[in-house]
Amino acid sequence: MTLKLYFAPGACSFVPHTLLETAGQPFEATMVKLHKGEQNSPGYRAVNPRGQVPVLVDGDVVITQIVAIVGYLDARFPEQGFLPQDPLARAKVMETLAWMNNTVHPTFTHVFMPFKFSDKPEVQAEVKAHAARQYGPLLDELEAMALAAADRGQAFLGGDRFGPLDAYALTLLRWGGFAGFDPAGFPRLWSHVQKVAQLPAVARAIERERLQLNVYQAA
Repeated sequence: MTLKLYFAPGACSFVPHTLLETAGQPFEATMVKLHKGEQNSPGYRAVNPRGQVPVLVDGDVVITQIVAIVGYLDARFPEQGFLPQDPLARAKVMETLAWMNNTVHPTFTHVFMPFKFSDKPEVQAEVKAHAARQYGPLLDELEAMALAAADRGQAFLGGDRFGPLDAYALTLLRWGGFAGFDPAGFPRLWSHVQKVAQLPAVARAIERERLQLNVYQAA
């Protein structure tokens, strides 16, 4: 049964997108254009009533939410080692993945979509500026993680194999450019992200999504 991934270019759906490319098995990639409101169309709402990406469809089964999809793909393709097998190492990777998803990601949402949190333009401006100030220290944490992984001799953030932390870190650092942060200001993380972007599977996802890795523009 062919898997189907609903994704939006540059969104967090980049994480399962890269995992599916890495797995090397056939899958159908369906783009959802968030800027055109396609996530609110009746057809898409029939797939995911919450109107979010990503969505993974496997036969008659629909799976939403990054953490759930990552866990499913790890079990579906155990030979890829997306998550460590050692219980403690696995728990630590999931801990970091959850933090990326429930802390770093929502902080950027306040930067990029302040209209979700107020209908008043002046409040939206304050929400955006405040969240951007909070985003910098979170990128500092990711920089420290990249440094620690390098000090341990790990090729990737979660261990010796490419996994969800690497794809999410690439996404979060890329978003930093929209929040006013030059990726070069996080040298170890930026170096790691550029290395990850050159992996053939990741490069294919970047090409399909037509992503520019560095979106920072100096004021």
